[in-house]
Amino acid sequence: MTVETLVPVFAALGDETRWSILAALGEGDASASALAGRLPVTRQAIAKHLAVLAEAGLVEPVRVGREVRYRVLGAQLSATAHRLDAIGAEWDRRLAAIKEIAEGL
Repeated sequence: MTVETLVPVFAALGDETRWSILAALGEGDASASALAGRLPVTRQAIAKHLAVLAEAGLVEPVRVGREVRYRVLGAQLSATAHRLDAIGAEWDRRLAAIKEIAEGL
């Protein structure tokens, strides 16, 4: 993942309501109306948050009859987690090198 793909993901995840929506969708696909019934947010606000999550590639709309339900795209979340793990591993490597240098003084 590049910085260009990570920034929208982190921007989308930086909102508490979007975290709540993502957690709710983790339990199963749901429409904006169903999510509004479970969360203390209006359906219109839910729809706007879902648009941000979809733009970041974290959810996708799925038409089921006349209803549009949203589902989480686990691949994007996994890719983001993998990139964060790689950054953490690089920092661990650098800190170990600094520790080795400091202990050798």
